[in-house]
Amino acid sequence: MSNRVLTKKISAMLSVMLLVSMLVPVLAFAATGFSNLVYKNGTVSGTVYSSVYTGVKDAVYLNVYSPSNALVTTTTATYSTYANGNYYYDFSKYFSNEFNYVTVYADVYQNGTVGESVYQTVYNTTDKSTSGRSSRGSSGSAAPISTNNSIQAESNGNVDATALKNALAASKNVEIKISGEIAIIPASALVDALKDGAVITVVSDNGSYSLPLSVLDLDALTKELDVTVDVLNIKVSIKKLSDDAAKAVADAAASLGANQVSDVVDFNVVAEGKDGKTANIKFGNTYVSRSVKLSKSVDSSKATGVLYNEATNKLSFVPAVFGTKDDQPIATLKRNGNSIYTVVELNKSFDDIASHWAKADIELLANKLVVDGVSDNKFDADRNITRAEFAALVVRALGLSTVSAASDFTDVKSGAWYADAVAAAAQAGIINGYEDKTFRPDAQITREELAAMAVRAMSYADIATTVSADDQASLLKKFKDADDIVWAKAEIAAAINAGLINGLTDTTLGPDSQATRAQTATILKRFLSTANFIN
Repeated sequence: MSNRVLTKKISAMLSVMLLVSMLVPVLAFAATGFSNLVYKNGTVSGTVYSSVYTGVKDAVYLNVYSPSNALVTTTTATYSTYANGNYYYDFSKYFSNEFNYVTVYADVYQNGTVGESVYQTVYNTTDKSTSGRSSRGSSGSAAPISTNNSIQAESNGNVDATALKNALAASKNVEIKISGEIAIIPASALVDALKDGAVITVVSDNGSYSLPLSVLDLDALTKELDVTVDVLNIKVSIKKLSDDAAKAVADAAASLGANQVSDVVDFNVVAEGKDGKTANIKFGNTYVSRSVKLSKSVDSSKATGVLYNEATNKLSFVPAVFGTKDDQPIATLKRNGNSIYTVVELNKSFDDIASHWAKADIELLANKLVVDGVSDNKFDADRNITRAEFAALVVRALGLSTVSAASDFTDVKSGAWYADAVAAAAQAGIINGYEDKTFRPDAQITREELAAMAVRAMSYADIATTVSADDQASLLKKFKDADDIVWAKAEIAAAINAGLINGLTDTTLGPDSQATRAQTATILKRFLSTANFIN
């Protein structure tokens, strides 16, 4: 063989090897993604492609978030075709034309759990022609809150009113950088931006706090503090705790067998008038985002944001998603109130779920401190669950504070273990009683009741749940026992549409069947994923 022929063959082989080496990582990364994603004239449309086989009849679910990370709409994608090793799902949803850009999350479900996730930011083509930035949610990423304007507070935390007013006039998203722990924001600079969906993000070395201006009722606050708006300030503090305060949180984490992976940070926002007098700001059901830096990268299925209760010295679940910003691992915690927060890791399991169909969901929610075992090693997944138990779980999943108040239900006694959780759930509009004014806390919950409470939790989290009468009929028609639904046809249809529940079989719903602890865990996990409360 001549040297020239040998050289050609070697060159050809090297070319093939180089081509393969270039293609392999691309193909490995391209498991799930978007194509032709467009936001125009108030409609988001496009295609989700995935190598994950969903069974076609299972849906691909999409949540669309505004620049302030508020959920603006939810929709599903419809199976289109299969080509080149991927399954394609088309979607189109009208909601609003008011945003400069939105972030679209897609979850591809497989056998009732998320097999792949992806998100992408897409700009309104009527406003900008900039191409959207994208990242893969399946790697644990969380979409960052983008800001178009940034101003620096003074060393004492004071924010210049004119600079802030001008920044808000130019952008709905303004970043305020502070060198210390406090930002003093003049309310007079916020008046014109209150109804524009504007968000102020205070950024410090201890973390960041994104405050939607829609939660500020300046008229009520000025009356409560007896000042004019020119005197009123909004005081945002992001304080890293140390010494005894931090040790108390560390001890609470250790008692759970948890590993703490962030500082302990006290996030607080109040209105301030004359002589240091303050008034609390009521968030209602608006979930406010705050972020903390992590000491290392984490597995999102084993990490959770937690709130520290100073009265009980205990930790409880806070909705949180995990990602990175500027190559720094962060957690974004979401809650409608102020408190002390940190992030912990757990690795919990139970001996009796080793081969159970709901094992992954149970373990995930146990690591999130949403569900407990009946003992350290036993979950009892197939045991039925009571109405009181589920009310307590929903309150935990929403990160609600329990309410110490007299119950309107005649059979809920103030000393009962579930009394405060039932009061909180009732106050949030998640549970109703019976016509005889009882709650029947010890009654085993039915799948119909379970679906209704889950849909009400979605509504509380500001997720669209309305399903038209025609769509209700379409969703329920394949189930031969749909006529057994007593009162919650709209709620069950909404739960099916949102992917919270499936039939017991392809043709039966079992609305009057009693729900199990495993079914409850799975529904709560789907709810938390849909609400973008976990990733």
